[in-house]
Amino acid sequence: MTQELGHLRRKLLGSAHGQVLELGVGAGANFPVYPQGVELTAVDFSPAMLEKAKTAGNRLYGLNITYIEGDVDRLVLPEQSFDTVVSTLSLCAYRNPENVLHNLNRWCKPGGQILLMEHGLSSNKAIALAQNILDPLAYRIAGCHHNRDIMGLIQASPLRIVKAEHYMSGMLHLVWCLPAADGKTPLE
Repeated sequence: MTQELGHLRRKLLGSAHGQVLELGVGAGANFPVYPQGVELTAVDFSPAMLEKAKTAGNRLYGLNITYIEGDVDRLVLPEQSFDTVVSTLSLCAYRNPENVLHNLNRWCKPGGQILLMEHGLSSNKAIALAQNILDPLAYRIAGCHHNRDIMGLIQASPLRIVKAEHYMSGMLHLVWCLPAADGKTPLE
């Protein structure tokens, strides 16, 4: 599983360029797959995870990284500041994923890209039923909702889907997006 996720991370993040914003950076699992030369801003709410990310990013991979400790649900960043915005395996944890997707659109420069690797409700009905039943327990244990309709959330957001691939019985999604043409969201 870890090897497969590494392959999918490389596939998705190989096109990252310029000023990159990564939300929910955790311990820096994406660091080894970023192309050289990116300038990364890494955000996480956990100081312990940011410390692990700092060790990995600075020492092992030689990336130019700025670290921000903050709750993505409440994060304020300059609009249209990043060439690439990345979220991997984090939409499941946000209190308001719709708002986070709107912010991804705001933070991405016109002509930039939003790269998502997210997990959610399976397209397999039996697996989806189990996910729905087990979601309250999964959230208490891991802080993660396993039954979110990730593709539905993205389709309802201002992001424009360029390409989407689905893996693991439709539970894991790689999605390449563009920001709304005018950089604005329907809420504005």
